[in-house]
Amino acid sequence: MITKTRRFVFDWWVVQKRFVYLFIALAMLCGFAGATALYVWKYGNPLKNVGTGTKPPSGARFISFEGDVRVIRSATRETIVPGSDTELYPGDTVQTQASGRARVSMADGSTLVVRPNSTIIVRDNASDDDGKKTNVHVVVDSGQMYVRTEKQPEGTNNVVETPKTRNKIGEQTGASFGVNPEGTEEIRVNTGAVETANRIGDKTTLHGGEYVSVNPSGTISQRQKLLDVPLTSEPRDLEKVFVGVNGSANISLKWLRPQSGTAAFYRVEVATSPFFVAGGKVFERDQLASTEFTASDLRPGVYFWRVRATAATGQASDWSEPKKFIIATRGTGSRVPVSNLVAELLGGNVYLIRGRSEPGTTIRVAGRETLVPTDGAFQLQITAAAGTQEVNVDAVDPQGNSSQYRLSLAARRGKS
Repeated sequence: MITKTRRFVFDWWVVQKRFVYLFIALAMLCGFAGATALYVWKYGNPLKNVGTGTKPPSGARFISFEGDVRVIRSATRETIVPGSDTELYPGDTVQTQASGRARVSMADGSTLVVRPNSTIIVRDNASDDDGKKTNVHVVVDSGQMYVRTEKQPEGTNNVVETPKTRNKIGEQTGASFGVNPEGTEEIRVNTGAVETANRIGDKTTLHGGEYVSVNPSGTISQRQKLLDVPLTSEPRDLEKVFVGVNGSANISLKWLRPQSGTAAFYRVEVATSPFFVAGGKVFERDQLASTEFTASDLRPGVYFWRVRATAATGQASDWSEPKKFIIATRGTGSRVPVSNLVAELLGGNVYLIRGRSEPGTTIRVAGRETLVPTDGAFQLQITAAAGTQEVNVDAVDPQGNSSQYRLSLAARRGKS
């Protein structure tokens, strides 16, 4: 009997121990389920956006850039020179120096044009899975930026912020935002609509063909009719003018009055740089009442000129696109040397043409051109027509001599 009792007790102990383990496991499982239910009830389902939610912010992409352009990474504060594969993420800063400009593509298909001496910051560039809703937010810290939006679906946001205003950009809108060193700002709307508000909540809506300024205290002016850019007429772009017996030439610069708005006077600049850096300006004339100015005693070389109008209210138009003319001698028949020519495929039909030549030589490829700097190395980004196998590279020196080279586009793709 004693042996049976011990077996019974032993068997009972074994059964109960297993039951205890099972009970503990079930209790833990119930506790976990209860905690999960409480979390979902209080904070919502953390997995509800899996497969359908917003993607991590994608990088904005450079369409093109030229001159001195820099990117400051938000995460590391590292300053880099952008390349063809550089992406911009929230918090990143783009800076253009006096010789730089850049075009950037955003998540909603809009395009930013960052003009020389400007600083912008990408605050947001998000898009959901199907691309129907996007959120773009860019800050213009200094200088000038032009934005162009395309057709946008419901729920899309495109915001441009300045130190004194916040602006919601409508679809199919073209507008520029200027932040001046003296603390004033300007908003020009060429097409579409912009809803703008200052820091104290004053709001106004600008439509195509309208302009406002913002004073240093943040007050938005009354809307004005936008003063259009005066169009240059003479000399024609890339026109060549030969020097006289005295070794120099005079050239008459002519332009048309703005098609919209009334100009009180004009300002004309002539420079040896397409970016009109201070050290390269040859002529600066302001308060011109007529639509013509003669630049005299120009020595052989490559020149650029531009003009802008100012209304009686003080509103200034944008600058006209720089036009180029060449003051040349009759030439000596010498060959213009170009070496180390190479074409780097950036993607699609976009190529980066590199090479070397004498400083001051003009290099022209596929409708684009550049001036060889003092170090002799040049690069030029072009878009070739579909199926193009090779392009002409034209070189013109300051003496008027010209040579043409053929360059194959069977190039390696650039590093990504």
